[in-house]
Amino acid sequence: MMTAAFAATLFAVPAHAQDSSGLAGFKLGAIAGYDSVKLELDGDSGSKGGFAYGLTAGYDVDLGRAILGIETEISDSTAEESVSDVVVPGDRASLVTGRDLYVGARIGFAASDNVLLFAKGGYTNARVKLKYNDGTSSLTEGDNLDGYRLGGGAEYVSGPIFGRLEYRYSDYGEYSYAGVGTGLKASRHQVVFAGGYRF
Repeated sequence: MMTAAFAATLFAVPAHAQDSSGLAGFKLGAIAGYDSVKLELDGDSGSKGGFAYGLTAGYDVDLGRAILGIETEISDSTAEESVSDVVVPGDRASLVTGRDLYVGARIGFAASDNVLLFAKGGYTNARVKLKYNDGTSSLTEGDNLDGYRLGGGAEYVSGPIFGRLEYRYSDYGEYSYAGVGTGLKASRHQVVFAGGYRF
């Protein structure tokens, strides 16, 4: 819903919007912010927050009054979430986040000579560690979760420096173990700041 609102705002920018030429080019920077991981099972859910951090790189092309870009990101997080009664009463499953890879596209419109409003979307692959304990035995398994990411935000550019504040939602669908669905669904909400250099 938030992404849809961003998109509506972007496409409502009038035809006489600012020129976007000063906002294009290659960008390299670091990210830091808040990460909330959500686990859902049979309608019950829980979420816990942590600290997200990583590196981002991208390239924006000037389309006149708009910017179209591609970007990649590698990040990690301290977030971890647990749920109980997954298979038998009293058991516990925990999902510990690891590195997260992202590649996607974004489109933006210049609100001024230095400010870009944008929406984004793409593919995300998160490395996670699943811990399970039923009271008598325990299991730890590492796996990769494939999903999609949607988001939007604002970017400020001053000379070679840029700063960006954005919201992102990632959905990894249902977790499967050995090809069998567990019913456990994972997603995350993030609010991050990115800052770096333009080349």
